Amino acid sequence: MVTQTAEYALRAAVWLAQQPMLPASSASIAQATQIPRRYLHHVLQALVHAGLVCSYPGPGGGYQLARAPEAITILDIINAVSPLPRIRQCPLGLTGHGTHLCPLHRALDQAIALVERAFRSVRLADLLPKKTGASALCNRDKSLSLR
Repeated sequence: MVTQTAEYALRAAVWLAQQPMLPASSASIAQATQIPRRYLHHVLQALVHAGLVCSYPGPGGGYQLARAPEAITILDIINAVSPLPRIRQCPLGLTGHGTHLCPLHRALDQAIALVERAFRSVRLADLLPKKTGASALCNRDKSLSLR
């Protein structure tokens, strides 16, 4: 249900939430989260465009969350890069259905709505190790430079 792009965006956002003081370079994010650097650029730009991440160019620049982790939901992150596909009209194009979904497509759309609600209820802060008691989503080498 969640695309690889959304998984990458979630990994990057969790890692950035653990680095609140300094902008992180794309190289350090890519290394820590095991996301291919070229693809990470695409993901980070989508997060910047959605207002979830700030980008600081130049030496000492990088990426940083634009809002507190408590103010960002998993759904915000997923919607920024690859929104869940809701069913708004008959996928088969049947004219008799229009916007009135048949029982099959209505059930599928209701399931997607449940997933959206679940993702909306989880904040980025809930995924941080201090909240969960678990280790970080991605390995974090303490010797890794943030720049």
